Amino acid sequence: MWIAILGALTMQTTAEVKITVEEPPRRIVTDAGAGGYQAFPDICRLKNGDLLCVFYAGYDHVSHPNERLPAGGRICAVRSTDDGKTWSAPWVVVDTPDDDRDPSVMCLPDGTLLCNFFTYDRNTACDTYLVRSRDGGKTWSEPEVVLPGFATSTAIRRLRSGRLVLPVYTVDGNGKRAYAAVCLSDDRGKTWSAPRPIGLKAGKTLDETDIFERKDGTLLAVMREVMCGAESKDGGRTWGPVYELGFPGHCPCLLLTPDGVLLMAHRLPDTSLHYSTDEGRTWHGPVLIDRVIGAYPSMTMLRDGRVLCVYYEEGERSAIRAVTLRVERIP
Repeated sequence: MWIAILGALTMQTTAEVKITVEEPPRRIVTDAGAGGYQAFPDICRLKNGDLLCVFYAGYDHVSHPNERLPAGGRICAVRSTDDGKTWSAPWVVVDTPDDDRDPSVMCLPDGTLLCNFFTYDRNTACDTYLVRSRDGGKTWSEPEVVLPGFATSTAIRRLRSGRLVLPVYTVDGNGKRAYAAVCLSDDRGKTWSAPRPIGLKAGKTLDETDIFERKDGTLLAVMREVMCGAESKDGGRTWGPVYELGFPGHCPCLLLTPDGVLLMAHRLPDTSLHYSTDEGRTWHGPVLIDRVIGAYPSMTMLRDGRVLCVYYEEGERSAIRAVTLRVERIP
């Protein structure tokens, strides 16, 4: 069961973990100047300690170029220098001639930022792109195509070996089901492998994958639809059978807390999360975070040990929202 009183919402499904939403959700971006629709946020901590949140800005869920917005939807960002208490005004990260969407961002050990996103043209063709920043997100490189014909909606994950794993997926078309895959880089994202399929023959539409590396090196992929999972024993080169996790969800985001609780935030029901104490082998939940349906969440640890979760609200004048969670292991 859940107790749902936003601003003092607590969920405890086992004797091991207590999750508390400590304050009412806040809007951190309400208008980035591209038409009033903000969505699909992702957050990371920079090398200097700041927080950077990238997001989609347009006039609707899909924002193709028009007279008012000649280059279509764009990727924007905001920064917090006080651990998420306040946020800067938005600025533009990239704005190509197509609809630029679903950005994600990660910080390499040397401070370089990698922002992956995909473009959507009027014929629903997708291409996955990457831009880089070496000055903490102030300026960005020219967009480079990583994988034509594929989309991406989640952040690049860095394995303990240093390998980078970029989740990608195809988009439904001509009666074919979408399938998930990963591209791998062993040179800090300079070059990428061909896509390594996940569940190509699973008979399901699979997309919006996130990746978690277990202590034994096994990679866990969790994916929309249903939710589904799959595992890799060789660093993402090959993947085992797809299996259902037993609950619905869209665009999951994984975060391991310092005391070993693996969180999975997602859309459905509303904005929720599940959690695991055994590295994603079993899951508990759902825990209600907010009663808005947009989601596409992203999480990071705050300095005081709490979790900051950003996500969006769907609909006219949609905004980027944020909430802080306290996740406690119960002795």
